Amino acid sequence: MPWKNKRVLVTGAGGFIGSHLTGGLAARGARVRAFVRYNSKSSVGLLDLLSPALSDRIEIFPGDLRSPESVRRAVTDVEVVFHLGALISIPYSYVHPREVVEANVLGTLNVLTACRDLRVGRVLHTSSSEVYGTALYTPIDEKHPMQGQSPYSASKIGADMLAESFVRSYDLPVTTVRPFNTYGPRQSARAVIPTIITQALAGDRILLGDANPSRDLVYVEDTVDAFIRLAQAPEAVGEVVNVGTGQETTVEELVHTVGRLVGKELAIIFDATRIRPQKSEVMRLVADATKARRFGWAPSVTVEEGLRRTVQWIGEFRALYRTGTYEI
Repeated sequence: MPWKNKRVLVTGAGGFIGSHLTGGLAARGARVRAFVRYNSKSSVGLLDLLSPALSDRIEIFPGDLRSPESVRRAVTDVEVVFHLGALISIPYSYVHPREVVEANVLGTLNVLTACRDLRVGRVLHTSSSEVYGTALYTPIDEKHPMQGQSPYSASKIGADMLAESFVRSYDLPVTTVRPFNTYGPRQSARAVIPTIITQALAGDRILLGDANPSRDLVYVEDTVDAFIRLAQAPEAVGEVVNVGTGQETTVEELVHTVGRLVGKELAIIFDATRIRPQKSEVMRLVADATKARRFGWAPSVTVEEGLRRTVQWIGEFRALYRTGTYEI
């Protein structure tokens, strides 16, 4: 699929992955409409960090995914929709489950309905590895049972099932992209890697909850590459596709690697406020990404290299972070 002058909508464009995807599409020549949540300050989130050359190719569209009218206007006249907009914080979902469900489930319904009615050519719906819960077997393929271990994961399961139903009921050309744990520059401190790095740059004590869970870590540039490759693959329509490396890293191992990169011996300090409810914690996630490789995707950035780049970026933009504060 040639991207030059392709009319594209990205929801959640002001977020971590969304801003990288928006910039990547603009760099390829696409005409990108960036759906960002309306706010009175006219903030466009992380899109502010894109270069002016890329920003000139991006149309900002403020709105709310929970508004069918707003979503329909955003979808009008676009050819490809990348739906990344969601409330993604698991701790926040414990406190505000209704808001998370409304944003993630009803927001997805509004996007799918608008795409169906306006006959959009391709839809890339964003899932999450959290839908699998703690691994029942590894590596986790797309047939692994889904387990709602948090209100967030339950909301993503609901959104994924809606996407599947629109494929089956209306022949909507949807691909569900299921990234495992994406990390890299611009990620907020609610995620574990920026939490570790910001504390490591400020001192040698790392406040954490459980250090035993393991995750399959994918550098953000690789995640963006997967979205774009899957959008270009007609045979990916109707498919759910894991995006992961097949390798797992524990939180404790992350601390040791970051310590080596910053040249410090880091001590892990247990902080009970950061613990998930016992039955909600997802202990192990590692992907079987065989299907993604069939579509020509493979990760190119190692965890060590990705962490090095992330440490460098956070070091440059430390003013964006509140070190030691537990962000939900």
